[in-house]
Amino acid sequence: MAYIIQGETGEWEVVIGLEVHAQITSNSKLFSGSSTTFGSEPNTQVSLVDAAMPGMLPVINEYCVEQAVKTGLGLKAQINLKSVFARKNYFYADLPQGYQISQYELPVVGEGTVILDLPDGKTADVGIERLHMEQDAGKSMHDQDPKRSFIDLNRSGVALMEIVSKPDLRSPEHAGIFLRKVRSILRYLGTCDGNMDEGSMRADVNVSVRKVGETELRTRTECKNVNSVRFVMQAIEHEAERQVEVYEDGGEVVQETRLFDAANGETRPMRAKEFAHDYRYFPDPDLLPLEFTQAYVDDIKQHLPELPDEKKQRFMADYGLSAYDAGVLVVEKETADYYEDVIEKGGGKEGLDPKQAANWIITNLFAVLNDKGLSITESPVSAGNFGKLLHLIKDNTISGRIAKDVFEIMVEDDGDPETIVEEKGMKQITDTGAIETAVDEVIAANPDKVAEVKDGKERLLGWFTGQVMKATQGKANPQAVNEILKKKILG
Repeated sequence: MAYIIQGETGEWEVVIGLEVHAQITSNSKLFSGSSTTFGSEPNTQVSLVDAAMPGMLPVINEYCVEQAVKTGLGLKAQINLKSVFARKNYFYADLPQGYQISQYELPVVGEGTVILDLPDGKTADVGIERLHMEQDAGKSMHDQDPKRSFIDLNRSGVALMEIVSKPDLRSPEHAGIFLRKVRSILRYLGTCDGNMDEGSMRADVNVSVRKVGETELRTRTECKNVNSVRFVMQAIEHEAERQVEVYEDGGEVVQETRLFDAANGETRPMRAKEFAHDYRYFPDPDLLPLEFTQAYVDDIKQHLPELPDEKKQRFMADYGLSAYDAGVLVVEKETADYYEDVIEKGGGKEGLDPKQAANWIITNLFAVLNDKGLSITESPVSAGNFGKLLHLIKDNTISGRIAKDVFEIMVEDDGDPETIVEEKGMKQITDTGAIETAVDEVIAANPDKVAEVKDGKERLLGWFTGQVMKATQGKANPQAVNEILKKKILG
């Protein structure tokens, strides 16, 4: 997925790495029992540990550890049987302790791989460098008073996983696909809800550029806390172009931390980039090293849910779906579940066509959901009724054309398709005698076009089919219409 910037001195490519900060799904924080509920009143979910009161000692949340290990396994990564918490020392107003408890040299998860499904049908592997746990800081609020800033410590101590990719990404689109795939994996695992608008998932974006053909990496910058996939892609695009301009003007890119200004679509400097030694990392003396047995890791692995890649392969094998359709359906677990529920309620693979079911969901249902701003869990058409509708097509009770009319009615009140078809007289005409009568009338009314078909313009048969379907209000079986037309016109 090449993304080339054409500069005055030649072509440049962008090199991207992402650091994804994902809030661990847990009812309590990483080192205290305080609640993690989103949207509570400021400073109502703060324990003495979170506020860094003297003498307060952190106690590790075992469930958060399990969630991190589960995530590492979902990322096909190495689980380190021994890891160490460290203090990352820096001062900021919303960091009560004056340091952040994180992991440095010995993280809980090592190298892994995420497989991306690219638009051209190919796949690409993106390396995961590490996953480590850390506590979140509080929140500084600068818009509450014209003269003062306020601090909300509700987020202080919330458990985070930082998932660090290798610099394997080469375009804004590539980065967007990676971020969506990581979010999908986290949601399947239930280890993070992925709600970027609530801050439970955000990304630091590392960007550098180099001339096409160069192998060495140049100086990178980091855009902090970007909170949407679209903004991540925009930040990369702007920052890459900015760096190219700097180099071509004879300057040097400075390693620094930048912020993305979504309103203006540009990045701007925040502070000079710190290096690891600036944080004076050292093992936290209040926390023992985390040590796992292989049996503990194996037990978690044994209970992993089916993940997107495995589900995609199963959908292709079991239902005969294309890689594209299967990939679209498994992005969200709820969509994949809905699809399989439709298959089951429609009588299984014998009761309906699984490929047709996928097409109807991706094309017709998604259009309705997008138009109404709904998620699949809020679908106005239940999986049960959707399955019944597709079953009616399969057993020739209605045609595909009539099914679209039935679907529009179902969208309004999730009506039962069998009842709708019965009450509105929408059953498909399969009686060949009735179809022949309609065919005869259309043929008799268009002798000139009949002559053209006999002279070799067989594509006009489609026009005749359309006329017969129109005459029967779409109720005639299209296959029967085609067969009768060919027989009567071509002999």
